[in-house]
Amino acid sequence: MAKELGFVMITPHSLRKSRTGGIIGRFSRIEGLEFVATRMFGPSQELVTRYADMLRTNPDITPDKRDILADYVLRAFGPETDTGRPHRVMVLLFEGEDAIKKIYAAAGGFDDTQESADTVRGTYGDCVHGPDGKVIYFEPSVLVAPTARSAQHSLKLWMEYAECDGGVVKNALSLPDSDAEKTLVIIKPDNFRFPSSRPGNIIDLFSRSGLRIIGAQVHRMSMAEAKEFYGPVQAVLREKLCGRTTEKACAALEESFGFPMPAEVKEALSKTLGPYYGDHQFFEIMQFMTGLWMPDVPESEMDAEGKVRCLVLIYAGLNAVNKIRTILGPTDPSKAQPGSVRKEYGSDIMVNAAHASDAPESCKREMGIIKPERNLLKKWFDKYYA
Repeated sequence: MAKELGFVMITPHSLRKSRTGGIIGRFSRIEGLEFVATRMFGPSQELVTRYADMLRTNPDITPDKRDILADYVLRAFGPETDTGRPHRVMVLLFEGEDAIKKIYAAAGGFDDTQESADTVRGTYGDCVHGPDGKVIYFEPSVLVAPTARSAQHSLKLWMEYAECDGGVVKNALSLPDSDAEKTLVIIKPDNFRFPSSRPGNIIDLFSRSGLRIIGAQVHRMSMAEAKEFYGPVQAVLREKLCGRTTEKACAALEESFGFPMPAEVKEALSKTLGPYYGDHQFFEIMQFMTGLWMPDVPESEMDAEGKVRCLVLIYAGLNAVNKIRTILGPTDPSKAQPGSVRKEYGSDIMVNAAHASDAPESCKREMGIIKPERNLLKKWFDKYYA
């Protein structure tokens, strides 16, 4: 069976209620699907109106559901009428065999909300009927496509607005710009080795911050990006590991040869083996983040996408950097507090679940490297529907 590309739209209500992690976790653990791309939108009224019209006339949706969905989109997706502040919608793309059907089944139907079934809508959605049977309250939690044709038409429309309405959403907070702070989070590649709810669980932990996610990107870090991003670490590793490496090497040599190492040997090891070991550790970090061994990557391929993926999130709000860093925990998971991201999901200093900016200036630098505003949905749309 050929692979398909399906989408999930996380509604503004689900984002406001910090249900993002739970929803991503439910879809990410579906066997045979790969979470390949995501983008945050602040839909304009024009996009909202056109999407509602599309839903209202979609022959793949049963007639009794078309108006309910269209009216919901008009009510919930458009900018606030008094302030013009956009509501956020997160679009997720999943690739895999029978992707449309798997996503549709995992999302569930409207009636699932009455039974708390094992579906996303059963857990996070609501559909309340009055005594006459009419719907008096509706919150679907996510919007998905019932067929490949619907997926294509919906994504084609949203792709028209991906640049003007999508990326790192501005003016999404009720705070003045002077009070808002941004921070960048990377949910690292070890969380994507197999289908699981780990990425969503980590987002759930970060939701305790009370911050808003205003940007999102599934990213495959190139070697050039990794080198620039982690470049300052290389000098630190060379210096920090030099003394420890020299001591360890001398101890091994003394045990092997049976005599103390003279000062000139220690000095030579310090100048050669120490920096080499620091570089080796640096290359391991690069490999962990890109799936590539840096010395083997030719200059012509430094800008090519890496082989592993991570999830980049931009959080915003008051004191964003410190709030996220507190929930993340220290670099070494063994020293982290219970309940922190790194204590729960980290293994060691390198495989420690997630990265977060350590200062607003660092966030600005890191965003300049990762460029979370880039439209990476286009590559996948073009692959299947162009």
